[in-house]
Amino acid sequence: MSDQVPRIVHRNFVRSSRTIAGSKTAHGLSRERWLALASRRGTFYAPGMFRAPRKIESEPELYESAVRALMRRAHSVHEMKKSLERRSDDQVMIKSVIERLKRQGMIDDARYAKQFTRQRAEIRKQGKFRIARELRARGIPDRHIDSALEESAKETDERAVVRQRIERKLKLFRGEIDDRKIASLFRSLLRAGFPSDIVRHELRAVTREEVPAIENAVDEESA
Repeated sequence: MSDQVPRIVHRNFVRSSRTIAGSKTAHGLSRERWLALASRRGTFYAPGMFRAPRKIESEPELYESAVRALMRRAHSVHEMKKSLERRSDDQVMIKSVIERLKRQGMIDDARYAKQFTRQRAEIRKQGKFRIARELRARGIPDRHIDSALEESAKETDERAVVRQRIERKLKLFRGEIDDRKIASLFRSLLRAGFPSDIVRHELRAVTREEVPAIENAVDEESA
């Protein structure tokens, strides 16, 4: 057993771990904790897996790094700044690259907000409060968030989306629909970002039941 070749973690696991910066893994565990769990399971990690990205010294190279990041996915200005700060300590160079990307229309917070909102509302069926919170976490200014949500509201029937989510969830419940299940569904819709008055109205309309008073249930906007 002593000369057995260590088993390497699955390639998808490796790929996700390559995005790690600092002492936290992509799964939120400390590096030491993750390695301890892996060693108990007989899983070993390739050398350098937790190594920080190589620092970039020149502006052209930093620009190319930014372009490659944008080829993988869209970035807000805030996200791009954070990405470049992992590759360089030169704030003047970072600012220059970001301004160049803005001039070329490669990063644009207004466009990012609209695309993000459309995707979350139409595909993930999320509500406006959840979308706004996630956009703020990405550094998008409120004026762009408000504009994107207003545009989305013209194209999306929020009540219909809530109703569809309720009907789909009710099909998964077994047995009688009691207060506990209704309360669970109510909270899940609030977490999804929908206003409590719309959720309460649609729950009552679909289930023909009164929605019980639910402790600590508030809209995300009020939280």
